Amino acid sequence: MNLIKTDFKHVDYLWDDKKASELEDDQVALFLYRSNILGADLRITNYGGGNTSCKTFEKDPLTNEEVEVMWVKGSGGDIGTLTRAGIAGLYTERLRNLKNVYGGLEDEDRMVGLFNHCIYDLDSKAPSIDTPLHGLLPFKHIDHLHPDALIAVAAAEDSEKVTKEIWGDTMGWVPWQRPGFDLGLQLEKCLNDNPSIRGIVLGSHGLFTWGDTSYECYMNSLEVIEMASEFIENKIAENGTVFGGEKIASLPKAERLEKAAALMPVLRGICSSNNRMIGHFTDANVVMEYINSNDLERLAPMGTSCPDHFLRTKIQPLVLQLETNFDLNDTETLLQKLKPAFKSYREEYREYYETCKRNNSPAMRDPNPVIIIFPGIGMFSFAKNKQTTRVASEFYINAINVMRGAEAISKYTSLPRQEAFDIEYWLLEEAKLQRMPKEKPLSRKVALVTGAGGGIGKAIADKLAQEGANIVLTDIAEDRLKEGLATYAKDTASYAVCDVTQKESIADAYKQACLDFGGVDIVVHSAGLAISKPLEDTTEKDWNLLQDVLVKGQFELAKAAVEIMRKQDLGGDFISIASKNGLVAGPNNVAYGTSKAAQQHMSRLLAAELGKNKIRVNTINPDGVIIGSKIWEGDWAEGRAKAYGISVEELPAHYAKRNLLNEIIYPEDIANGVFSLVGILNKTTGNIINVDGGMANAFVR
Repeated sequence: MNLIKTDFKHVDYLWDDKKASELEDDQVALFLYRSNILGADLRITNYGGGNTSCKTFEKDPLTNEEVEVMWVKGSGGDIGTLTRAGIAGLYTERLRNLKNVYGGLEDEDRMVGLFNHCIYDLDSKAPSIDTPLHGLLPFKHIDHLHPDALIAVAAAEDSEKVTKEIWGDTMGWVPWQRPGFDLGLQLEKCLNDNPSIRGIVLGSHGLFTWGDTSYECYMNSLEVIEMASEFIENKIAENGTVFGGEKIASLPKAERLEKAAALMPVLRGICSSNNRMIGHFTDANVVMEYINSNDLERLAPMGTSCPDHFLRTKIQPLVLQLETNFDLNDTETLLQKLKPAFKSYREEYREYYETCKRNNSPAMRDPNPVIIIFPGIGMFSFAKNKQTTRVASEFYINAINVMRGAEAISKYTSLPRQEAFDIEYWLLEEAKLQRMPKEKPLSRKVALVTGAGGGIGKAIADKLAQEGANIVLTDIAEDRLKEGLATYAKDTASYAVCDVTQKESIADAYKQACLDFGGVDIVVHSAGLAISKPLEDTTEKDWNLLQDVLVKGQFELAKAAVEIMRKQDLGGDFISIASKNGLVAGPNNVAYGTSKAAQQHMSRLLAAELGKNKIRVNTINPDGVIIGSKIWEGDWAEGRAKAYGISVEELPAHYAKRNLLNEIIYPEDIANGVFSLVGILNKTTGNIINVDGGMANAFVR
C-alpha cells in the first residue's frame, strides 16, 4: 500500500495499487502501465509526445548470460496507448558502446541507423531518435515528458535561473539541443556533474525524470510537474492578468458556433488548395483567453518552442484580422477578405523554407496554415484527417499553456527559425512521413448519411468509413445513433438527430458536420419508409408522409448541401437511395412508387444543374433488401406479401428467385453501390445504378 502523498492539484494521480501488484512480476508490463496512465493526462504529455523506458535483465539467446536490456517507446508511438508492439528492446551495453564510434553532431543521422545493431528483441518497433537519451542514463525507469508547466519553465527567457529557483540543486538543466545522440551525452554529463539530482529540464523542450522502480519514477514525475505548476500559478496570481489582459470580447457561445459553422467550409476550401483537409474547431476557455488578448499579436508570430508542438501545428498560426459581425451568407465578400491573408501566409512560409533550407532538405511541404485563429470566435485547425487535426489543436493549446506560463515567469522565448526548420525538415522526420501507410480512397472526405440509425443507412456509413471517410450519422432516433456511433473508432464519426421533413433540423445536421469535420463532401439520402396499399386504401396522410420524407427531404438536403459544397469549392457527391419501384409499375404501390420516381428524376435534374460546380448527383436503386432493412420491420412486408399472394416468411426467397442472378440483396450490397459512385466512378453524374440482382423490367436502357 502506498502511503506517499497523492493529492495533486495540477496532475492526475492514476496509479492503482491492485492493478500494479498484478503486474509486479513483469517489469515491462508495469512500465507499459506507467506509460499509459502518464499519457492519459494531457497536462503531463500530449498525444504522441515524450517517451518512457525501463531496464531489465534478460538471458542473451546466444550466450545464455544475463544482460541488461532497455525497453523504450519506439518511433511514432504514443505513451497513452503504448503496447508491447510499440516498444523497442535494445542491449544497453551495446547502445552505450556507440559512444566509441560517434563522430559528433554531423554524425547524428548515421547513429540512428546504428541503433538497429543494438536490438535485443527482434520484434522491436523501430527505435526513436530519443533512444540514447534513455540508454546513456543509468536509471532503471525513466520518463521523458512534455508537461505544459515544464515546457513553460524550459521556454522562459531565464530558464536555468528559474529551474534553480523552483527545485534548488535537485534538478539539472541542459540548454536547447536537437534530440539525438549528443543530447544523450549532455544528459549523461549533467548527471555526472550533479549526481544527486532527481531530473533534468531540457531547454525549450521538456523534462527527464527517473526512479529505481516504476512507481518511484511515476511519483517523481508527478511531483516535479506539480512543483512547476504551483510556481506558475503563484506567478499568475501575483501578476493579476495573463497575456496582457483582454483586447476584445468573445461573442456569446451560440453566436460563436453559428459563425464558426458558417466559416468552416470557406476556410476548409482555401486550406485545401494543395490537398483536401479535414477541420476541427475549439472555443475552449484557455483558447479564448489567449486569442482575445492584447499579447496575441506579439506572441502568435513567435511560434512554438517544443519540437513536438510545431511539427504538428507548423511554426506559427494564421491570425485572421476580420470583424466578428461578418455576413454568414456573403461568401464572396468573405473570400475577398480571407484569400489575401492566406496568400500572405503561404508566401511567408515559402520564404521561411527558402531561407532555412539545406542542400539536402526535402521539398517544401503544403504551405497552408494548420492553425487558424479568429479572435472573438475561436480556433480552427486543418490537417489530413480528424485525428491529426484534433491533435494539432491540442498541441497548440499546449503551446498556449506554455506561453501563458513562460510569460508569467518572465518572458516567453521560441526556437530560432533555423533550429525549427532543421527539425521540421529533418531527413529522419521525412523518412517517418514516407513510411506512413497509403491513404484510403475516401480519406480526407466527409460524408453525411441520413437514415443511418440502422439498415441500409448504417451499412452505407460503415462502408464509407471503412474506405477512409469521416461520417456524420443522422436519423430521427437518437438511441440508434448513439448505438451506431459506438461501433466506430475515435475521430471517425459523429451524429446529429435529423428529421428530414424539417428544414431547420437539416440545417442543424449540416452545422454539426461543419463544426466536427469542416464541411461535407458526400451526402447520401437513405432515410425512408415504405407504405404498400391499394389506391382505395392510400390516404392523404400516407401520400404526404412519403412525399415529405423521400422527395421534399431530398430537395432540402440537396439544397443545403450545395450551399456548403459551393463554399468549399471542392466539388462533391449527392447520392439518392431510391428504388426499383421508381422505374417499374407494380400493384398496391402508387404512393411509394411515385415518390421514388420523383427522387430519381430530381437527381437527374440536379445533376444537370450542378455539373458546373463539379457536384455529381447519382441514384442507387435497391430492390428486395429484406434482411437487415428497417422498412421491412413494419407493415410494408405484409403489404408486399399480400400483393404477391405469399407469406411474409416467403418474401426473401421470392425476391431472390425473381432476379436474374437468383441472389438475396443485402444492405452491404447497396453500400458497395454507393462506394462505387463516390470512390471509383469519379466521372459519373446523372446515373442510376440498379442493385437488385438483375430485374429485366427495371433496366434503365
